[in-house]
Amino acid sequence: MWQQQVIAYCERTDLSYWSEPMNAITNSAFLIAAAVVWPIVRAVQGRGRGLAHALVIVLAVIGIGSFLWHTHATRWSGLADVLPIMVFILIYIFAATRDLLRLGPVWAGGGVLAFFPYAAAVVWLAGQGALVLGLPAPGANGAYFSVVVLVAMYGLVMLRAPHSATGRGLLIGAAILTVSLGFRIADDGVCASFALGTHFLWHVLNGFMLGWMIRLYCLHLRRV
Repeated sequence: MWQQQVIAYCERTDLSYWSEPMNAITNSAFLIAAAVVWPIVRAVQGRGRGLAHALVIVLAVIGIGSFLWHTHATRWSGLADVLPIMVFILIYIFAATRDLLRLGPVWAGGGVLAFFPYAAAVVWLAGQGALVLGLPAPGANGAYFSVVVLVAMYGLVMLRAPHSATGRGLLIGAAILTVSLGFRIADDGVCASFALGTHFLWHVLNGFMLGWMIRLYCLHLRRV
């Protein structure tokens, strides 16, 4: 089962290792982003230092896991792709709730646990909307959309002084992720006219967006 191969993206035309060269190579965006924000992470002292280091390490692992997925195209490599992303999301929710909203570790842990029913509800609502509109079921895209909404909500809360710069940064992050998600959704639909697809742009923009989110967190810690 775990060795079963799948064709999940426009660029892949067979089950060979390098059938998705653009999708594979653009995972370097995550590694580049991790290298760029590393000096900022190292400068963090005291509260949040451990979480900042965890985020940048997981960012690099996301690039490795996604590379494995877009080369091996097996069930196990698919798991290697999605698990680091989930870990990053959960760590950031904890960090943002505790250190951006200043709600403390108990609320931060509750926020992590609440993400699962929240994301499930958003996926269900997105599925119902797609059904009404006669569109394909959103699948994993619905879960990523829940992250867009969550980042935007945190940003709106943080817009109040004296943290408006952090709030604006979160809203920028949500906007980047929205565009990135659009390219992920569009991948299958452009195959007939553009053989490479658009999934590689999801990698490039997400690498930038996740690096942006880590940088934002670190800069906020330095301001408070």
